[in-house]
Amino acid sequence: MTTLHGIINRGIVNAELQFEKMGYISSNVSNYNTNGYKAVRFEQMLNESGYLSGIERTDFSQGAIQRTARDFDVAIDGCGFIPVTSPTGDVTYTREGSFMVNQEGFLITNDGYLVGDGIQIPVNYDNFAIRANGEVEVFSNDGTERETLGVIPLVNFQNPEGLKKSDNNKYYLTAESGEPVLLKNHNRFKQGSLEVTNIDILGEVNSILRLNASMLASFKVMETINDMYSKTLQLNQ
Repeated sequence: MTTLHGIINRGIVNAELQFEKMGYISSNVSNYNTNGYKAVRFEQMLNESGYLSGIERTDFSQGAIQRTARDFDVAIDGCGFIPVTSPTGDVTYTREGSFMVNQEGFLITNDGYLVGDGIQIPVNYDNFAIRANGEVEVFSNDGTERETLGVIPLVNFQNPEGLKKSDNNKYYLTAESGEPVLLKNHNRFKQGSLEVTNIDILGEVNSILRLNASMLASFKVMETINDMYSKTLQLNQ
């Protein structure tokens, strides 16, 4: 038999899960303009005892590709991640391809991570190209000589949802994700473009409205039960 105290406790626990879900939705909305950002869902389940439980899931579906016409921008059209290395040597994986060149001429992310194994761009060149297979090339000033500087690697994981989210749109591998597998003979890079987020902003706003209504109803029920509980204690005195 469930007591009034048990009902109140269950209501508090479930309300905390609803607040947590609201946090995930708010994070999605705030990252709507973040290139390459993948929507995160907090899926809730109701067990037999009436308690909610939740699990975080990342939606790695393809976002739309937007043309930027910037030479160092690159979008991934399909599955896969680009390995990048931090200044301290940590390797993470990203789909956000707004790259630039540092003072040493190396291709880096906008927060200073080295792209791939290190691709150094010469000071003087005529044209810069990132091929669909990831090959990075430059042409001499007179346009007669082409030089391949390196390849932007593309990897995938057996279970991308097992990746651990890091800062600035990056991910760490885990035991659940498995080891990265290098993708060969692909044509998934699009130079001069960026992948935008896959967030369904209208769906997220709708989720906020529905969740807010659900939370208000839950608080009303808890308030009523708490009032009944208080009156029961007064009768016993």
